[in-house]
Amino acid sequence: MTREPAHDEVLAAADAIVDAFAATDGPRYFAGFAPDASFMFHTEPARLDDRAAYEALWAEWTAGGWHVLSCESTNRLVQAYPGGAVFSHDVATRVDTGDGEDAYRERETIVFRVDGDAILAVHEHLSPLPGAEAPTA
Repeated sequence: MTREPAHDEVLAAADAIVDAFAATDGPRYFAGFAPDASFMFHTEPARLDDRAAYEALWAEWTAGGWHVLSCESTNRLVQAYPGGAVFSHDVATRVDTGDGEDAYRERETIVFRVDGDAILAVHEHLSPLPGAEAPTA
């Protein structure tokens, strides 16, 4: 029988991803995603079909001086089911693009699957938060 991850286990996995992102720690961030994870970002023209594609994009960003200044997760919801979970939240992010600061108010969904004793993210979807003003730097 496929196990259902515990609520706290899902939150811990999501927190690990958010914390690593906030630290611009690529290796720790990508460790939370399965190699076959897919990514849909409103800031990118196409879906990224695996972790390697996102890692390549991340490397381009960081080579240009991009790094995260802050990332705050609020309005969190965990929906667990046998074999995985869906985590959704609102996220306020400030980044240095290498050309100056930028800020975003977005909502995000991360889909997790049970992987042995752990859970890994298999899909991330990021979209603008309707009606939200970007936080000021």
